[in-house]
Amino acid sequence: MGPRLALWVLLYLPRALQGQSPHTRAAPSSVLQSFEDSKFQGEWYVLGLAGNTHTVADRSLLSPFTATFVLNKNNHLEAAYAMIRGQRCVTWSYELISQSQPGTFSVDHSGEPGADPEEIQVYDTDYVSFALLLSKKQSDLQRILRVSLLCRIWAIQTQVLDKFVCLVRAQGLSDDSIVFPDLTEWSVLPEKC
Repeated sequence: MGPRLALWVLLYLPRALQGQSPHTRAAPSSVLQSFEDSKFQGEWYVLGLAGNTHTVADRSLLSPFTATFVLNKNNHLEAAYAMIRGQRCVTWSYELISQSQPGTFSVDHSGEPGADPEEIQVYDTDYVSFALLLSKKQSDLQRILRVSLLCRIWAIQTQVLDKFVCLVRAQGLSDDSIVFPDLTEWSVLPEKC
C-alpha cells in the first residue's frame, strides 16, 4: 500500500465513520458457519488494528507488517508475524489450537512462561482478499481486546473497511482506538524481513 492509498484511507475513514452510529452493534458471534484452515494459509498484510490499548497516537509507532499462517505437522495453524522497525526486523510467532466454534483458536504460548491465556477468532473472511480477527486476552490487570484487519494485498476495499469499523464498534471500542500503519515514509512496499 503506497502513500496514495494511505491518503485515501485518511480521507475516506472519517466519511465512513460519519454514516454509522457509535452505538450500533453487530452480532457478537462470528459470521462464519465453517472455517477451512487450508484456504486461510499464506501471507496476509495487517492493514488495520483496533484495541482497548490502542490510541491514534500509536499510529506513528505501527509499521506495516505481515502475518503468515501455515498448517504444521500437528494440523494446527502456525502464525508468524514480521515487522520492520527502523533497521531491524522484529518477528514473533505462536501456534493456534482449534476450538469447537468455527475459526476460533486458543493461542499456544508454551514457549513463553507465564503468558496470559488468549483466544483468537477469525470473525469473517473470504480467504482471497480479507480477514477480520478478534483477539481476547485476560491479563492480571485488564482484559485486552484487539481487532485486526488482514488483506492479501496492500489495499483496503471500501466494504471491508466498513466491516472492520462495524466489528470494532460492536466490541464496544471507539473510533479513536483504530490505528492504521504509518505508510508516509514507505516509497515502496516493505520487503520481507
